[in-house]
Amino acid sequence: MQKDSYGQLIFNEKDLCNFLLQGKKLGNFSNMLVDDSVDIDSVTRVLEESSNLIAYEESDKSIEEFDHDLQSNWHMPQEYKDLDIAEYVLSLCETQAELQRCGHELLLFQKKNLFDLLRYLKYLVDTMRENDIIWGVGRGSSVASYVLYKLGVHAVDSMYYDLKPEEFLR
Repeated sequence: MQKDSYGQLIFNEKDLCNFLLQGKKLGNFSNMLVDDSVDIDSVTRVLEESSNLIAYEESDKSIEEFDHDLQSNWHMPQEYKDLDIAEYVLSLCETQAELQRCGHELLLFQKKNLFDLLRYLKYLVDTMRENDIIWGVGRGSSVASYVLYKLGVHAVDSMYYDLKPEEFLR
Protein backbone atom coordinates (compact mmCIF):
# COMPACT_ATOMS: atom_id res chain seq x y z
CA MET A 1 0.00 0.00 0.00
CA GLN A 2 1.32 3.43 -0.94
CA LYS A 3 0.22 6.99 -0.31
CA ASP A 4 0.15 9.69 -2.93
CA SER A 5 1.09 13.31 -2.30
CA TYR A 6 -2.46 13.98 -0.98
CA GLY A 7 -2.26 11.19 1.60
CA GLN A 8 -4.68 8.91 -0.27
CA LEU A 9 -4.04 5.17 -0.02
CA ILE A 10 -3.31 3.39 -3.30
CA PHE A 11 -3.75 -0.38 -3.22
CA ASN A 12 -1.96 -2.90 -5.39
CA GLU A 13 -2.92 -6.46 -6.29
CA LYS A 14 -1.09 -7.89 -3.27
CA ASP A 15 -2.95 -5.52 -0.91
CA LEU A 16 -6.30 -6.63 -2.32
CA CYS A 17 -5.37 -10.30 -1.97
CA ASN A 18 -4.28 -9.74 1.64
CA PHE A 19 -7.62 -8.10 2.42
CA LEU A 20 -9.50 -11.06 0.97
CA LEU A 21 -7.29 -13.64 2.73
CA GLN A 22 -7.94 -11.86 6.03
CA GLY A 23 -11.68 -12.17 5.39
CA LYS A 24 -12.22 -8.46 4.79
CA LYS A 25 -14.79 -7.48 2.20
CA LEU A 26 -13.74 -4.90 -0.33
CA GLY A 27 -17.28 -3.51 -0.29
CA ASN A 28 -16.53 -2.05 3.16
CA PHE A 29 -14.09 0.36 1.54
CA SER A 30 -15.66 3.02 -0.64
CA ASN A 31 -13.92 4.00 -3.83
CA MET A 32 -10.60 2.25 -3.34
CA LEU A 33 -7.81 3.61 -5.50
CA VAL A 34 -5.78 0.87 -7.16
CA ASP A 35 -2.50 1.06 -9.04
CA ASP A 36 -1.87 -0.24 -12.54
CA SER A 37 -0.93 -3.74 -11.27
CA VAL A 38 -4.65 -4.40 -10.79
CA ASP A 39 -6.82 -5.45 -13.71
CA ILE A 40 -10.02 -3.79 -12.50
CA ASP A 41 -12.24 -5.48 -15.10
CA SER A 42 -11.01 -8.97 -14.14
CA VAL A 43 -11.29 -8.29 -10.41
CA THR A 44 -14.77 -6.79 -10.86
CA ARG A 45 -15.98 -9.87 -12.71
CA VAL A 46 -14.67 -12.17 -9.97
CA LEU A 47 -15.75 -10.13 -6.95
CA GLU A 48 -19.07 -8.31 -7.09
CA GLU A 49 -18.15 -6.10 -4.11
CA SER A 50 -15.08 -4.81 -5.96
CA SER A 51 -17.18 -2.44 -8.04
CA ASN A 52 -15.86 0.36 -5.81
CA LEU A 53 -12.37 0.10 -7.30
CA ILE A 54 -11.15 3.18 -9.14
CA ALA A 55 -8.02 3.26 -11.26
CA TYR A 56 -5.49 5.65 -9.74
CA GLU A 57 -4.28 8.49 -11.92
CA GLU A 58 -1.75 11.14 -11.00
CA SER A 59 -3.30 14.57 -10.67
CA ASP A 60 -1.85 17.97 -11.37
CA LYS A 61 -4.09 19.60 -8.76
CA SER A 62 -2.47 21.53 -5.97
CA ILE A 63 -3.06 20.25 -2.45
CA GLU A 64 -5.26 23.31 -1.84
CA GLU A 65 -7.44 22.43 -4.88
CA PHE A 66 -7.61 18.79 -3.78
CA ASP A 67 -8.64 19.80 -0.24
CA HIS A 68 -11.25 22.22 -1.60
CA ASP A 69 -12.79 19.46 -3.76
CA LEU A 70 -13.02 17.12 -0.77
CA GLN A 71 -14.38 19.80 1.56
CA SER A 72 -17.11 20.76 -0.88
CA ASN A 73 -18.55 17.24 -0.82
CA TRP A 74 -19.81 16.47 2.69
CA HIS A 75 -21.42 13.04 2.98
CA MET A 76 -24.52 13.70 5.04
CA PRO A 77 -28.28 13.63 4.44
CA GLN A 78 -29.77 16.51 2.47
CA GLU A 79 -31.73 17.75 5.50
CA TYR A 80 -28.43 18.57 7.22
CA LYS A 81 -26.96 20.17 4.09
CA ASP A 82 -30.04 22.43 3.93
CA LEU A 83 -30.05 23.25 7.66
CA ASP A 84 -29.65 26.93 8.56
CA ILE A 85 -27.01 26.13 11.14
CA ALA A 86 -26.76 29.69 12.49
CA GLU A 87 -30.51 29.85 13.13
CA TYR A 88 -30.43 26.40 14.73
CA VAL A 89 -27.55 27.25 17.09
CA LEU A 90 -29.12 30.56 18.07
CA SER A 91 -32.40 28.76 18.83
CA LEU A 92 -30.53 26.71 21.45
CA CYS A 93 -29.54 29.83 23.38
CA GLU A 94 -31.46 30.62 26.57
CA THR A 95 -29.93 33.93 27.67
CA GLN A 96 -28.79 37.15 26.06
CA ALA A 97 -25.19 36.32 27.00
CA GLU A 98 -25.45 32.97 25.20
CA LEU A 99 -26.93 34.69 22.14
CA GLN A 100 -24.08 37.18 22.06
CA ARG A 101 -21.41 34.53 22.49
CA CYS A 102 -22.90 32.24 19.84
CA GLY A 103 -23.42 35.17 17.47
CA HIS A 104 -19.77 36.18 17.88
CA GLU A 105 -18.55 32.62 17.30
CA LEU A 106 -20.85 32.06 14.33
CA LEU A 107 -19.35 35.12 12.67
CA LEU A 108 -15.90 33.60 13.21
CA PHE A 109 -17.03 30.25 11.79
CA GLN A 110 -18.61 32.03 8.81
CA LYS A 111 -15.46 34.07 8.16
CA LYS A 112 -13.50 30.81 7.93
CA ASN A 113 -16.22 29.22 5.75
CA LEU A 114 -16.88 26.47 8.32
CA PHE A 115 -20.68 26.30 8.32
CA ASP A 116 -20.61 22.98 6.43
CA LEU A 117 -18.37 21.62 9.17
CA LEU A 118 -20.91 22.72 11.80
CA ARG A 119 -23.71 21.04 9.82
CA TYR A 120 -21.66 17.87 9.63
CA LEU A 121 -20.91 17.95 13.35
CA LYS A 122 -24.65 18.29 14.06
CA TYR A 123 -25.26 15.26 11.83
CA LEU A 124 -22.44 13.33 13.53
CA VAL A 125 -23.70 14.09 17.06
CA ASP A 126 -27.30 13.19 16.09
CA THR A 127 -26.11 9.91 14.55
CA MET A 128 -24.04 9.00 17.59
CA ARG A 129 -26.94 9.76 19.93
CA GLU A 130 -29.39 7.73 17.81
CA ASN A 131 -27.02 4.77 17.94
CA ASP A 132 -26.09 5.11 21.64
CA ILE A 133 -22.44 5.78 20.83
CA ILE A 134 -20.47 7.40 23.63
CA TRP A 135 -17.85 10.02 22.83
CA GLY A 136 -15.47 12.10 24.94
CA VAL A 137 -16.33 15.17 27.00
CA GLY A 138 -13.97 17.39 25.00
CA ARG A 139 -10.39 17.76 24.02
CA GLY A 140 -7.92 20.44 23.12
CA SER A 141 -8.82 23.90 21.95
CA SER A 142 -12.24 22.80 20.64
CA VAL A 143 -13.61 23.15 24.19
CA ALA A 144 -13.17 26.93 23.84
CA SER A 145 -16.09 26.95 21.38
CA TYR A 146 -19.49 27.55 22.95
CA VAL A 147 -21.17 26.75 19.60
CA LEU A 148 -19.65 23.26 19.70
CA TYR A 149 -20.85 22.93 23.30
CA LYS A 150 -24.39 23.88 22.26
CA LEU A 151 -24.25 21.36 19.39
CA GLY A 152 -23.22 18.64 21.85
CA VAL A 153 -19.79 18.01 20.34
CA HIS A 154 -18.25 18.37 23.80
CA ALA A 155 -19.44 18.87 27.37
CA VAL A 156 -17.28 21.81 28.49
CA ASP A 157 -19.19 25.04 29.04
CA SER A 158 -16.64 27.52 27.73
CA MET A 159 -18.66 30.50 28.99
CA TYR A 160 -18.55 29.16 32.53
CA TYR A 161 -14.77 28.73 32.35
CA ASP A 162 -14.32 32.00 30.44
CA LEU A 163 -12.55 30.30 27.53
CA LYS A 164 -12.10 32.55 24.51
CA PRO A 165 -13.35 31.24 21.13
CA GLU A 166 -10.30 32.71 19.42
CA GLU A 167 -8.27 29.96 21.10
CA PHE A 168 -10.12 27.48 18.91
CA LEU A 169 -10.71 29.53 15.77
CA ARG A 170 -7.26 30.99 15.19
